[in-house]
Amino acid sequence: MKNFVILICIVFIAASVSTTYAQLSKEEKKEWKKKAKALKKNPEELKNIFDENAALKSEISGYKRQISSLEGQVKEKDNQVASMTQKMRAMEQEVAAAQQAAASKPAGPSYDDSGVVFKVQIGAFRDRDMSKYFDNTENFTGETDEGIQKITLGRFRDYWEADTFKKYLREMGVGDAWIVPYKDGKRVAMKDVLEGVI
Repeated sequence: MKNFVILICIVFIAASVSTTYAQLSKEEKKEWKKKAKALKKNPEELKNIFDENAALKSEISGYKRQISSLEGQVKEKDNQVASMTQKMRAMEQEVAAAQQAAASKPAGPSYDDSGVVFKVQIGAFRDRDMSKYFDNTENFTGETDEGIQKITLGRFRDYWEADTFKKYLREMGVGDAWIVPYKDGKRVAMKDVLEGVI
């Protein structure tokens, strides 16, 4: 029985190296024949070789499972990256559309300047520059004429509402407050618009 096991082991070794054996040179063939004879005489060493071979195959199988698991994780991460890239491109398109929409809008507050509008001028200043505050609200505006900056408050379609606001400002201490009319966004004389309004 012992000889039978040894014979099976030798056959197994011969079968496992048969593909390599065909490519061996004459010297290599002689060397492997000597090794096979030595193993035939020492079955413990042959058993150790088989055990080591089985352990290595098991280890390789474990590595293959790890590789397969890692490949699955990489594929999942690739899908996440593709999804995030798609979302990022969609957001970039939204940002570009918003930037384009913002660029096409006129600067400053958006309000209708058509028709007649009354504002209350609270002062005219030569050495003050308050233009940086004009874009913050549509009710605080100004214009510069011959180096003088004229500051106005409010936007009224009704003359009497503007007049009431002017009176409140005067009560609060702005004694120079007075009503100025605008027609289609341009400052005009009061007589040009007063007949149609009052």
